[in-house]
Amino acid sequence: MAKVIAVTNQKGGVGKTTTAINLAAGLALADMRVLILDTDAQANCSSGFGIVKGTLNKSIYNALIESDLLTAVMYDTELDYLKLVPADRNLSGAVVELLDFPEREFRLKHLLEPVLKSFDFILIDTPPSLNILTLNALVAADSVLVPMQCEYFALEGLSDLFDTLNRIRGSLNPTLEVQGLLLTMFDDRTNLSSQVCEELRSHFPDRIFETVIPRNIRLAEAPSFGKPALLYDIRSKGAESYIRLAREILNYEKKGIRQGSGRPHS
Repeated sequence: MAKVIAVTNQKGGVGKTTTAINLAAGLALADMRVLILDTDAQANCSSGFGIVKGTLNKSIYNALIESDLLTAVMYDTELDYLKLVPADRNLSGAVVELLDFPEREFRLKHLLEPVLKSFDFILIDTPPSLNILTLNALVAADSVLVPMQCEYFALEGLSDLFDTLNRIRGSLNPTLEVQGLLLTMFDDRTNLSSQVCEELRSHFPDRIFETVIPRNIRLAEAPSFGKPALLYDIRSKGAESYIRLAREILNYEKKGIRQGSGRPHS
């Protein structure tokens, strides 16, 4: 049965899509059967796997709005164990169209149910805002992974995010947990990154992943080639860090525990 992880942060520019792409690739390289879903109308996750915008016959929009089976909108990737459900520009209309559906918050959860046994992990890349698509991802997920840039503004949105998770737990998904907070864009040349890292660990000692994602040119270049960094340059520091993250998650899952195993709180 698949573990469903929503990769989310209501703040943009924190490495959310980069994390979704490369964590999915890292898990697939560890021979895990992985499905990644792009629920952001910008479709950056899809282009990060080589999907050229405007070339799709079907996307996650067709499953959410037209009730296509999820298997009908799955695409192969360069990795044998990794499949992608891409997004396209039609998804921007889904934010409005879903409002007319009964149980609209549960559309994605219901779509995933028939494929849960076919995968070990399902990752959901969410929009950088709290809209109906993000809400669908959080209702469908077992846990959330929160990428956070190593800057002082990172702390500002956490309280709001935990408030959101608490509200969802109270009404729509009572078992939703925090997989962990992932520190991204770490620059070891500056004191600032180290200070922010230390401060976050002191505030959330049981919620921070040991793995830290560095600022890395190869990691930034990979999407323009339509590849995860692990396929673009597996020896780069960025790729190596996501391999460590995948191993860290696998180790926690094997032990039956995870970062933030307690309930979300503000």
